[in-house]
Amino acid sequence: MTVGAADIYLCLHNLKYIILLWLSPSFISSAYFLTHHPKLKLKPGGFHPFAKFGHILARIYTKSIHWVLDHAWLTFAVCVLVATGSGALYLNLDNELLPSEDRGEIRIFARGPDGVGLNFMDRQALQIEDTLMPYLESGEIESMYTVVGQYDPNIVLITVPLKHWDERQFSQQEIIDKIREPVSAIPGAPGRVSGSNSLNLRGQGGGIELALLGQDYLQIFKAAQQFSAALEEKIPAVAPVRISYQPSQPQLRVNIDRHRAEDLGVELSDIAITLRAAINGEDVADLNIGDQSIPIMLQAQNQTINDPSDLANLYIGAADGRLVPLSSLATITEEGVAAELERHAQRRSIEVDMELPEDLTLAELVTHIRDVSDTSLPDGITLMFKGEALTFEETSNEILLTYILALLIVLLVLAAQFESINSAVVVMITVPFGITSAILALYLTGTSLNIYSQIGLVMLIGLIAKNAILLVEFADQLRDQGNSVRKAVEEAALVRLRPITMTLVSTLLGALPLILSTGAGAEARNAIGWVVFGGLALAVLFTLYLTPVIYLGLARFTSPRGDESKQLAQELDKMT
Repeated sequence: MTVGAADIYLCLHNLKYIILLWLSPSFISSAYFLTHHPKLKLKPGGFHPFAKFGHILARIYTKSIHWVLDHAWLTFAVCVLVATGSGALYLNLDNELLPSEDRGEIRIFARGPDGVGLNFMDRQALQIEDTLMPYLESGEIESMYTVVGQYDPNIVLITVPLKHWDERQFSQQEIIDKIREPVSAIPGAPGRVSGSNSLNLRGQGGGIELALLGQDYLQIFKAAQQFSAALEEKIPAVAPVRISYQPSQPQLRVNIDRHRAEDLGVELSDIAITLRAAINGEDVADLNIGDQSIPIMLQAQNQTINDPSDLANLYIGAADGRLVPLSSLATITEEGVAAELERHAQRRSIEVDMELPEDLTLAELVTHIRDVSDTSLPDGITLMFKGEALTFEETSNEILLTYILALLIVLLVLAAQFESINSAVVVMITVPFGITSAILALYLTGTSLNIYSQIGLVMLIGLIAKNAILLVEFADQLRDQGNSVRKAVEEAALVRLRPITMTLVSTLLGALPLILSTGAGAEARNAIGWVVFGGLALAVLFTLYLTPVIYLGLARFTSPRGDESKQLAQELDKMT
């Protein structure tokens, strides 16, 4: 088969119209294609399938919009009732910062008792690896990367990259649920399993992190013990609650009697030098030989200090040349102390963390924790959230301000575009009804209200307003031509039905890839996609029916822009 130049030209000619239709379906009239291409012209007395379907919808909408405008108050009441019912579902949505994401990586954190050393933690790491080995052999896990004692000799960090999403049977969260119980049951150093997320906020421990602030560590520690016991009693699903402050690291304390030392003529600096030389060595001088510097260390023999009681037998030189035993100047006691002393917001703090139960959302758990803290924390102890919980509270407080600013900005832009605050208000009144439609879509699909769905809601404000603009702008033009409010809005609704429908369909098709996406980041795209797809699909009913009703009710109180132009022209004529 041969292809001629005429055939190539015809293909390119058809492709031009297809590209134009694809790029701007809401702005190109279908009449242009019907008159400029013979293949697309309708036969006399015949209907293209899509055109026939469109005519049916147009006839249905013509009858329905006429009835709706005849019963404007009833329509408005029904829309308010539907929006109120949909908005009430907001309280039933799962409210969280981030959805459960599959980022293809699992982290395991284990801390052993203070002073156990690297050998003990290495054996604990082997037990954790044995728990993961079946998933490595089955192909769910790509590899295991274990670090023992990098920051602390008593800490184990294990990073577990998973296989590609298409190559494994279980999701990241399903694998975490399977290994969490056996890993946390390892004696001596139970592990905590967490999955990474897109904002990297949960950290190595996972779950909920908070800090108790106060003036004294022992006071904070007692309050933390009471608080953790109250949490485990009232919210059993979070058990066990872990406290970072553990006074279990062994320490020798030398308590010097300063008055006794002064009476015997012993300097405190001499006591310090003697103890350093006996325990760790004292750098007394540097010997320079050629271009090398050799430190001279004063240090006791290893066999001399074998027991804490040996420190009491050390002798310190007095001012008169006598040797005074350390036992006559000080007492040596053994005690347990915390490995590190934490601070938060420049105050002494102790960190408390717990797992996030599957049956509780982040918002619910934060509320429960605050309720428990109001009754169990003593005066002088302050509760502050950290990590994901802190970010959630900050975004919760600021999201309302974001919505208000978005609505205000859109209102001001519309008022400048229409040169009429009345038309801008007509458009903006339909926006809250559209947001309730998105809430209904989230509820029906089981999607939580998180940072991604909130971004989708902000996007939806502009998308809903765009459809209403098409109708209101044309109604204003018809009023400028001398039509009544009822005739202008009814004709505008019928004429703008096609571009509104085309804009709606193209936007819904654009949201489909977000809904159907899989792999890394699919949870975020799904949340935004369901808000846009479900919100617009339901909000179009408010645009097509509620917007004309509101315009009919408000536009009668304002004069057409054409009248203002005529009045201005008349005043100018009088002045001349």
